[in-house]
Amino acid sequence: MVTPVPLKDALLAVLVMLFWGVNFVVIDWGLHGVPPLVFVALRFALVVFPAVLFIPRPPVRWRSLMLVGSLMSLGQFGFLYTSLALGMPPGLASLVLQIQAAFTVLIAFLAIGERPRQHQVAGVVLGMVGLGIVAAGRGGATPWAALLLSLGAAACWAAGNVASRRVGTASGLSLTVWSGTIVPIPMLALALVVNGPAEVGHAFAHLTLANLASTAYTACLASLLGYGVWNSLLARHSASSVAPFSLLVPPVGIATAWLVQGERPTPLVLVGGVVLLAGVGWTSLGARLVARRPVPA
Repeated sequence: MVTPVPLKDALLAVLVMLFWGVNFVVIDWGLHGVPPLVFVALRFALVVFPAVLFIPRPPVRWRSLMLVGSLMSLGQFGFLYTSLALGMPPGLASLVLQIQAAFTVLIAFLAIGERPRQHQVAGVVLGMVGLGIVAAGRGGATPWAALLLSLGAAACWAAGNVASRRVGTASGLSLTVWSGTIVPIPMLALALVVNGPAEVGHAFAHLTLANLASTAYTACLASLLGYGVWNSLLARHSASSVAPFSLLVPPVGIATAWLVQGERPTPLVLVGGVVLLAGVGWTSLGARLVARRPVPA
């Protein structure tokens, strides 16, 4: 059985979700003029250096570090950035990616035997219903390739959650930095194959202020701070308890896209957001609320 997340850690998780919700619009803003795989390499180069020179490597095997980095960083963001470059709207991307919460509960059960409580299963199901309502309300044509890549990013994130949980290091920041060492060189090499040396060289020679600002936000706030806290939470609590907090990301992402890019949500999207938040609340706080019920004499 899993235990509920304490209030202090729950508030930290909510703060991370705010950073991650805004992150989708920031990524989309910074992608202009830069191939997506190059942009991922730039992001994690800034995540790793110079932090890797000052932060000790976590006391785990290199194989475990590389597994976490391959799933949670290289796989997730390689797929996500390419999806956005192919036309995935940022608000919709923030929505689709959160199906990883359901993937995480399933993978955690199959891989490491974490049995979620009934209220957590009910909360995740309710959250997924909310996500479905939001998806139906958004409408619009989205390329199938972009949608499938976003689902691939969600699957990588979910598997990375479970891998991070199995590592169990108390320092989420060191795990974020050192697991990120696997990203820059392979991603840049893949960009050279996919886009060609000329396009990659042109991108580096013509980086704009928007490219640099977006890279700084995604590296410092979304990765170093966000995943540092996230991996620490996964080390202290079960994956099934932590992952559902990510359902808060779509409302933040959709609201940011509305305010910054003029993507106005429909009434159905708003209804879905309320249902989604109800699912998150019941998943994370359901055990505490049930425990407070008076016992009949």
